[in-house]
Amino acid sequence: MQIKADSVEEYLANVPEERKEAFAKLRKTIVENLPSGFQECLSYGMVGYVIPKSIYPDGYHCDPSLPLPFMSIASQKNFVALYHSGIYADPELSKWWQQEYPKHLKTKLDMGKSCVRFKNIKHIPYELIAELCQKMTPEDFINIYETNLQKK
Repeated sequence: MQIKADSVEEYLANVPEERKEAFAKLRKTIVENLPSGFQECLSYGMVGYVIPKSIYPDGYHCDPSLPLPFMSIASQKNFVALYHSGIYADPELSKWWQQEYPKHLKTKLDMGKSCVRFKNIKHIPYELIAELCQKMTPEDFINIYETNLQKK
């Protein structure tokens, strides 16, 4: 279930009622812990955190007219999703996340390459997500992004 919205505010207003509180807390956790330089916006139909073109004029290689996406949160049909490009691009960060997760929750980590799915909103590890947000600056991600692009 994709939420149709033209702004972050409209997206938030349309999050299902039973998820609003958890989603708002997740968003607040991210906003309060991301290093400066990231910008919140609607990105790919989700609440996104991007590196604006004022910092990285080249934009996203798939569509250079767009800012470089870094992180997103979404209310999907069966779960709340956290997408983190740093986990995908940096094996050390991915390893750290996978090792730390069980220290915060007893539930099994449900994760794709960059997507972490929270099927039970009572099991969102806000403190761990706060720590994850602090681990990578825009400059760190740009360096990893450009290094990975050169390998292709």
